[in-house]
Amino acid sequence: MASRVVMPKLSDTMEEGKILRWLKQEGDKVETGQALAEVETDKATVEMEAYTNGVIRKLVASPGDTIEIGALIAVIGGPDEDISGLLEPAAPAAWPGARTVPAPRPASPAAPAPAPVRASAPPRSAAHDAGASRGLRASPLALRMAAESGINLTTLQGSGPQGRVIKRDIEAAMATASVSQAAAHPAQPVGDVQTIELSSMRRTIAKRLVQSKAPVPHFYLTVDVAADRLWDAYRALREESYPISLNDVVIKASASALKRHPDINASFAGDHVKQYSHVHIGLAVAIEDGLITPVIRDAESKSLIDIAAEARSLADRARTRRLQPHEYTGATFSISNLGMMGIEEFSAIISPPEAAILAVGAVREAPVVEGGQVKVGRRMKLTLSVDHRVADGAQAARFLGTLKRMLENPLLIG
Repeated sequence: MASRVVMPKLSDTMEEGKILRWLKQEGDKVETGQALAEVETDKATVEMEAYTNGVIRKLVASPGDTIEIGALIAVIGGPDEDISGLLEPAAPAAWPGARTVPAPRPASPAAPAPAPVRASAPPRSAAHDAGASRGLRASPLALRMAAESGINLTTLQGSGPQGRVIKRDIEAAMATASVSQAAAHPAQPVGDVQTIELSSMRRTIAKRLVQSKAPVPHFYLTVDVAADRLWDAYRALREESYPISLNDVVIKASASALKRHPDINASFAGDHVKQYSHVHIGLAVAIEDGLITPVIRDAESKSLIDIAAEARSLADRARTRRLQPHEYTGATFSISNLGMMGIEEFSAIISPPEAAILAVGAVREAPVVEGGQVKVGRRMKLTLSVDHRVADGAQAARFLGTLKRMLENPLLIG
């Protein structure tokens, strides 16, 4: 029996995916578990697998297309099977796989293209309620886009199955409204401007950081670490050909400190706080069009050498967008290090639902007063951003004090 292949939800934050390339072509045989396509999500490039056997009868989406979750991208069936009734969008597929779903034959042909929308639209609640009152059919993504942009759904004629309003209808309405507004309020010349389309990752970063910074009550604590012993230990290990970085030592020390302060290894969950028995540290890695945070799991029980090897492997695969979803989700605490870029001090934004993130600055030479004498020493600033709903200043200060003592005396790192 022929089945639809729809765009799957390949990560917890994914709302759409981009087809990078098809690994199977029309007429190719395919079996369950075989890779069908490479899909770019908001976090990584993932191979999408088939969940049925058959022949690729139709590739609906082309390389480069960005497709809403649940939208039809291909049809798998028998070599001579009639698939004309399946060439319509389908309901969303469940994460983590590209599940194929049999679908009923549509009751009516596609509706006409969307009608123009006026530039002045009602508030969000009015747009949503008006559509609901007349039984308007719209996809979840279209409803959200209409609410966020103020588009009045009652003015639209959907182009989806049975007149359903879908993403492209909202985009057409927004474009019409933008043209009308531009005509009414012409912009002043500002010179040459390059318009750069946001990638899926950059759009997700923008949305999630707003969701973090606005509702999460951040507070910040900074300590100045005497890094002379840390630097000497690091250089000694490097001279013995141990492939570690200073950041690996910070990760190990942070994991040890979090075991002693579980109130920081926690997350806010509405009417309660979750404290975790294991430490899963997210490591912020800059990539070409954003950043991603691969996770070192159970960091409290791993050796420094193991952490260094895992961090290096995760970072390399993050930069080539080859991480799997389980490798960049589930962190309980994150670390962002800009020291290698010469940044001495900064504050990082918490990644919900985590309760804290540590910003690590560069190890620098600085004048230090000891015993009434001024000498040159090494210093490193650490800034802890904390969710005030989870922990208070005293709790965060105790954790940061423990971490400072460990880094100033590396033999204390357990």
